Formats: sequence, structure tokens, C-alpha cells
Amino acid sequence: MENRIKPLTLTPTLIEMNLNKLLKSYDQNKRTNFIDERRLPEVIVINQVMENLMEILFPGCSGKREITRENLQYVIGDLLSQVRCDLREQILLAYKHECNLTDCLEESCIGKAERATNMLIESLADIRTLLKKDVEAAFAGDPAATSEEEIVISYPGLKAVSIHRMAHILYVHKVPLIPRLMSEISHSHTGIDIHPGARIEEGFFIDHGTGVVIGETTIIGKNVKIYQGVTLGALSFPKNACGELIRDQKRHPTIENNVTIYAHATILGNVTIGANSLIGSNVWLKEDIPANTRVLAETPKMTFRSVGKIPTA
Repeated sequence: MENRIKPLTLTPTLIEMNLNKLLKSYDQNKRTNFIDERRLPEVIVINQVMENLMEILFPGCSGKREITRENLQYVIGDLLSQVRCDLREQILLAYKHECNLTDCLEESCIGKAERATNMLIESLADIRTLLKKDVEAAFAGDPAATSEEEIVISYPGLKAVSIHRMAHILYVHKVPLIPRLMSEISHSHTGIDIHPGARIEEGFFIDHGTGVVIGETTIIGKNVKIYQGVTLGALSFPKNACGELIRDQKRHPTIENNVTIYAHATILGNVTIGANSLIGSNVWLKEDIPANTRVLAETPKMTFRSVGKIPTA
């Protein structure tokens, strides 16, 4: 007789017991629930907004639309209208959620969402100017790049910086939730983690990019180049008398103009890397570096040992 595995059955007692545990946990940990809340911003909608914004910044980059001189104004106009509608709704949801948490009695969420959305749209032309400098820096800094067009459609570093420049506008405008959602979606797509609070000047190039981390209060000057695995992070966080983290302090590095930081370097704390400096691979820094300085880690000692003849099959 064929052996058959009996399907696992969950008894009502087991379900009821764990249901009660979960219900109790919802009451005990209310800040991790969204029960009785208004609808939250939707990741899938934010992702679509980001794709449309990238198409506005670099028309035709996705290959999904045939864009010509004749239809350019209609295509971009349609994208702008869609972005404005979708983003305004998502920002409104974020503001309404914040009001629930803080009992906000300020001006209406609708007005704030309208202004934040308009502010980003009004900034897009200026962001394009910055991104043109970023593309030029990437082409000048990477001998493997065959064209600026290749950089626009395929380099994860440019995508991460493009999304960051838009998320930073919303962050500065104190829009809740949305800037961080944008940065984390970008992080999942590119492997590059840039907090929307970081201030980054023109001509910024991230080569390869996987594993790069740039913290919230980081300041990056003009024409800075960094490689994969670089961390611009914080040291241990100061706490107040109640043991709570002290927020809104400068706790990440300042990188001045024309600095190059090679792969897997780690720079921690509110330190300054002076202009025209070079930070080598695998360097670990927690102190200021004056301008025009080259910082290199000692070459590790290599050991070579013969293992004899490798047997053949």
C-alpha cells in the first residue's frame, strides 16, 4: 500500500491560543501596529512615482516610451501630471499618519502635501543640472564607460544619486516617511544606501557602488569619487539623562571637494576629510584629515605555501 503523509492539522485550541497572544502583543506594542490608522503610503505607488521621475530627468531612459521632439512636451507633461497626482496623494497619507502620532494642530495636511509636491516638481530642472555634472564626473572617472548614455541607463551609482537628490528635497521640506521610502527602494535596487538627509554637491561619482553607506548628516563637497563598500557612518550615539538617543546632531563625516575614497574605506563620526585628499582601500578613520593628504593602510603580509602537486582525476 502506498504510504501517504497525513496532512498537518491545526487544532482550534492552537489557533485560539496563539491568536490571543498576538492580540495581547498588539496592545502592548502599539507603535508597531497600524490598526485604526488611515491608509499609509504605498511602496508600490512610490516605486512607480520614482520610475516616472527618472523618465522625466532622463527622457527615454527606460525604453518603455518612444520619445521624439514632436511628442516630447506631451509625454513629459503627462508624466508630470501623473507624478503630481500620485505623489501628492502619498505625501498626504504620510502627513495624515504623522498627525495621528503627534496630534498635530497645524495647517491642513492637504496644503502641506500640495506645497511639498510642487516644491519637488519645481526643483526637477535644477536637479537635472546637478545630474549632468554627476554623469560627466562618472564618464571622466571610469575608463570602462563608453558613453554618457551608458552611464545614464546602466550605472547603479547614478540611479542612487538621482533618487537621493529628489528624496533630499522632500527631506529638507520635512515630509515624513516618503523620503526614507524612496531611499530604501533605491537601496534595494542598487545596493547603495544613502540617507535622504545627506547633503551632496555636484560632480559626485559612486563607482561600482555595492555596499556603499552614507549617513544622514554626511556632507559631501564637489567632485568627490567613492568606490564600493565605502562607509561614511557614525560612532556610538550620545544619549541624554533618560538614556534616549540625542537626535539632530552632526554625527557623520564631512568630505570636502575633490576627494577620492577607495573601496571598503570606513570613515566614522563628525570628522572632516580635507580637500584634494585620497583615502586608500580598507582604511579606518575616526579623525580629521588635513587637505592634500594621502591616507593608506599598510599592505597586509602575504603568506605563500606550496601545497604540492594537485592530483588529476
